[in-house]
Amino acid sequence: RQTGSLISKTGGTAIAYALDSLQDRGRFFVDPGDSLYTGQVIGEHNRDHDIVVNAHKAKKLTNVRASGTDRKIKIAPAIHFSLEEALEYLNQDEYVEITPQSIRLRKAMLDELSRRRAANRMGGREEGE
Repeated sequence: RQTGSLISKTGGTAIAYALDSLQDRGRFFVDPGDSLYTGQVIGEHNRDHDIVVNAHKAKKLTNVRASGTDRKIKIAPAIHFSLEEALEYLNQDEYVEITPQSIRLRKAMLDELSRRRAANRMGGREEGE
């Protein structure tokens, strides 16, 4: 695969406002209202590296409303994989998670800091060899 992954930063519920603002970064595998957890792959990044995103960010609410400041949210339909498609799509550091309700992708190491440390260790070994 030539593209990276969009990875959920924290657990919670996917918010339409956050997904709308992240659409320019890639395509999503989740819909608004879906439960997410830390380390879950929620989409495909446009570029060749992984990026951690916050899909739980809600719009700030104020008492003052100005006309024209609210824009319509249009989110592209989510990509839903079959088991075979998910297995073909995987990168080396990803797993397919199968539950009775869904088929999801996740990183092998859920914690972002652990993934960075492991990447640094692997990068150091490759350079030293």
